[in-house]
Amino acid sequence: MKLVRNGNEFALKHGSETILEYRKDLPMIYVGCGKENVDMYRGNFKIEDYVTERRALCVTALQETPDGLVFDMEEELSVTLKLDGDCAVLSFSQKNPAINRFWFRVSADEGEKCYGCGEQMSYFNLRGRHFPLWTSEPGVGRDKTTYVTWRSDVENKAGGDYYNTNYPQPTFVSTKHYYLHVDSTAYADFDFRNSGFHELQIWEVPSSIRIEAAENFVELLEKESAFFGRQPELPDWIYNGLIIGVQGGNERSFGLLEKTLDYGIKVSGIWCQDWCGKRVTSFGKRLQWDWQYHKEMYPDLPEQIKKLHERGIKFLGYINPYLVNDGDLYRRGKEAGVFATKADGSDYLVDFGEFYCGVVDFTNPAAYEWFKNEVIIKHSLDIGVDGWMADFGEYLPTGDIVLANGKSAMVEHNHWPALWAKCNYDALLETGKLGEAVYFMRAGGTGSQKYCTLLWAGDQSVDFTIHDGLATVICAALSAGMTGCGLSHSDIGGYTSLFGNTRTKELFLRWAEMAAFTPVMRTHEGNRPDENFQYYEDEDCMNRLARLVDVYTMMAPYIKMLVAENAKTGIPVQRPLFMHNEEDEASYDIQYEYMLGEDMVVAPVYLAERFQWEVYLPKGEWIHLWTGEEYGKGSHTVCATLGDTPAFYRKGSEYAPLFEEIRRKHGK
Repeated sequence: MKLVRNGNEFALKHGSETILEYRKDLPMIYVGCGKENVDMYRGNFKIEDYVTERRALCVTALQETPDGLVFDMEEELSVTLKLDGDCAVLSFSQKNPAINRFWFRVSADEGEKCYGCGEQMSYFNLRGRHFPLWTSEPGVGRDKTTYVTWRSDVENKAGGDYYNTNYPQPTFVSTKHYYLHVDSTAYADFDFRNSGFHELQIWEVPSSIRIEAAENFVELLEKESAFFGRQPELPDWIYNGLIIGVQGGNERSFGLLEKTLDYGIKVSGIWCQDWCGKRVTSFGKRLQWDWQYHKEMYPDLPEQIKKLHERGIKFLGYINPYLVNDGDLYRRGKEAGVFATKADGSDYLVDFGEFYCGVVDFTNPAAYEWFKNEVIIKHSLDIGVDGWMADFGEYLPTGDIVLANGKSAMVEHNHWPALWAKCNYDALLETGKLGEAVYFMRAGGTGSQKYCTLLWAGDQSVDFTIHDGLATVICAALSAGMTGCGLSHSDIGGYTSLFGNTRTKELFLRWAEMAAFTPVMRTHEGNRPDENFQYYEDEDCMNRLARLVDVYTMMAPYIKMLVAENAKTGIPVQRPLFMHNEEDEASYDIQYEYMLGEDMVVAPVYLAERFQWEVYLPKGEWIHLWTGEEYGKGSHTVCATLGDTPAFYRKGSEYAPLFEEIRRKHGK
């Protein structure tokens, strides 16, 4: 990177590309004041802002110092811009304490594309839209033109929109080969709608903005992930088969395990999310948020887990960072003083949908240690639990809540998922279980990368809709990967069933065939199991699923190599086509296909009743995994019968013998 100066005017360039530019007639920073109104209802946020002041800042003094280029922006800010090779860091010192709105403009070109901003479900290329960055429920339907979204909005304020996400992050990657990260956890809105600039709005003056460039995308993601930290490798047992999601107590859960095994479906783990007990609400079957095994539903669970281990099968549970106020752990936590309170010192309880929970205050070191030791270690790891869904993290309210560190909840809200991830990580680290146990999270933010052993795409609708169905988990994995979180998976068949929207056998199988080409295969019965298709109720589906799981286990040597590469270099397992084909202009707008490493292209069938599917292949010679036919660069229409998601491997790949063996056993 280089800085080009002309008096008090300057430009930051990487090669021939301009990234930042300031002139008197071209402001770079605006500041002002605003008053927000934030309303939360069960994790869904309505956020409004009234800007009372916004004005452009001029550079009034500029000097070269050993610390970098230091410039004053009137009486509002002092900025230091420091260059170190291909990295530029702008550090901000706020002079005017009244400022609570900050806008930063980044140079843009008409043909530039941008990716990232955490995990985005609807759009991979961010250009042409703005993205509010605030962790929340992702919404049900997420498309204001659909009945399900409308009904969810009317009844529960829960319809959502294209930008709602569990995992927002103020980081984006540009096709100019740089990433930009804003060091702030305040509410932000990244606006990519202007052809000449990107405008980043943050509801505080950030401590810094980091811009780092590279010659290509692989090198760029290596640099980005080195900065954020990298996910550890998954345990070897993951690749032994399917993790089956079941519930209902010992008899039902372990009975379904036996039925699954009887049909030849390889099982690596049994995930009993209701190991802690259940509640039934109008939404469907929920859990008793008291994170210890339920002695009536799962009597002698530690002994049952030992028996599973003897058979090479792992046991997974469920926890989240909130405790229901009618539970035993809540009582003990209250005695220990671990909960955030209201300003008057009274209990702060959050409505999670017909039951109320306390918020464990992770900014309080004693509360953090209590939850890690009392809940995660004592009640999960110590009884033999091998993994869990580390759910939620998005619900930190912003009203009359007092946190131990004294910070505003408006600033801590987006930080909460990373704190939650670190609590889980520290529990594994301290018990020596890191690399043996695994937890999967839907909430995320800056810092989650190092502390999240596995990302999960959250609660999709049980359908083929573009904004909340099967398609969204492909986009989610790609965008998260561009933000430094390269291990992702999803609930096979989706989760949310409302207003007559129910899972079909076709949807389940299409989802399962895609999941065979992701790091982890895991099923979920959904929020309304009795109303939705379940694989274990259909003999044909069981047979088809056994084949897909076998494909997944045969793919293990290749996927394990990619997972190890992600841990070492930060290059995601599921990658956009352009990552290894930068000269291919068409590849930059493809968000429903992905490269699985360098040697495979996967094009999942994400729409209903489609048995012919158009795929796009980058340069090179590609072999159809199921038929052995060769294809070259370009668009092709291929057969896509149920169970055979279009997948292609690179001719001459060192893993070609493995792929050929899969075709011999399971191809056409």
